[in-house]
Amino acid sequence: MVSTDTTQLNMECSSWREQLRSCRNEMSQLRDQLQLMASGEKDKDVLTEVEHYHNQFYIQQINIHDLKQAIKSHDRRLQMEEMRMSGQLSPEALQEHEQLHEQYEVLQSTLSELRSDFMHFIAKA
Repeated sequence: MVSTDTTQLNMECSSWREQLRSCRNEMSQLRDQLQLMASGEKDKDVLTEVEHYHNQFYIQQINIHDLKQAIKSHDRRLQMEEMRMSGQLSPEALQEHEQLHEQYEVLQSTLSELRSDFMHFIAKA
């Protein structure tokens, strides 16, 4: 693999991390929206749903953080391998990149589903 491929992989990592930052901010905004909506709520069923979404936002923020850190470490590994191996990357580094991409896609899907479910909950509450 040549160094331009490494640059492309580094750019993908940067893009994923930026998108995850946006997702983290969005989860915070949704959590704030949930808290506003829940203040003064007395219906036990609604409060059960509020707790569920509160927990999901918290869990997903942890997942976002963990994946962001894994991508950051991977990005550093790519840069070190490029320097150490004259632009060549190990098969392990490429495999790790693919695995992180899959994790990123799964997390994006999960966040999209959570966002959609929450918007539906807000609309009916």
